Amino acid sequence: MAFSLDRVLKALLFGAPGPLSVKDIQKVFTKFHEQAEMLPEMESAAPDDEEDSGVEQPFLEADGMPTSDVPSLVTAGQIRESIDRIASELEDRKEVYRLVERHNGWTFVSAPAVGEWIRLLRDEPRPLKLTQSALETLAVIAYRQPVIRSEVEKIRGVSIDSALSRLLERDLIQIVGRADLPGRPIQYGTSEGFLEFVGVRTIEELPSSDILSPRQIDEWLHEISNHGKVTEKEMGLPEGERDESEESGSDESDEATQAQADADSTEDDEGNREAV
Repeated sequence: MAFSLDRVLKALLFGAPGPLSVKDIQKVFTKFHEQAEMLPEMESAAPDDEEDSGVEQPFLEADGMPTSDVPSLVTAGQIRESIDRIASELEDRKEVYRLVERHNGWTFVSAPAVGEWIRLLRDEPRPLKLTQSALETLAVIAYRQPVIRSEVEKIRGVSIDSALSRLLERDLIQIVGRADLPGRPIQYGTSEGFLEFVGVRTIEELPSSDILSPRQIDEWLHEISNHGKVTEKEMGLPEGERDESEESGSDESDEATQAQADADSTEDDEGNREAV
């Protein structure tokens, strides 16, 4: 059988405990040829009578092909071309698994169409959709990280306790340190789960955003300090649903404002009567 890089990569990816990088794959080929070079010495040192000695004879087989047919060097370009062919083949044939690239290499994953069966097998709960509030909070953290909670709350103009808890539970964000500020507040950043969630290998691959650039966020913070809340419309974000905690907080704030206005009005009326 002739050497097939596609066939070898499928086997390596199937047997790997996790994602495989270009270097991981190249190391396998290096080990193969190192052992192939040692084989003659091992054969000469092995006992002639295998049955009497109880020692197995050294043996190396490469998918039924001569070891000389296996290339000693496989370039990164060859590996990527082979990976692309395998991924396209799986999609075209509508297989139940896919080949995807993570931040640390390639790996097989189940196809979205069969995800429900996998969930039932593992007895996992149905995944919950993120609310608009959680998505907006996640976006600010992704483009601003590392960031503390109060800074995100200034940008969004509301409490993010509920959104922050959901993002932590979903492993989309993580604690990355503490800020050099009074009280040493916790800093948040995105996690590896976030990279998988958005389908990128590194944070640098996120699409550039003028809306959520550090410069624009600094301008928002300055605007908030001088004039109050920045609206979602000014942030370029859709005015979507809010978490119940935010709605509740907003309602309470409105009620408090109205109560204060009523009290001020009553005081003014009393003052006018006294003046008369």
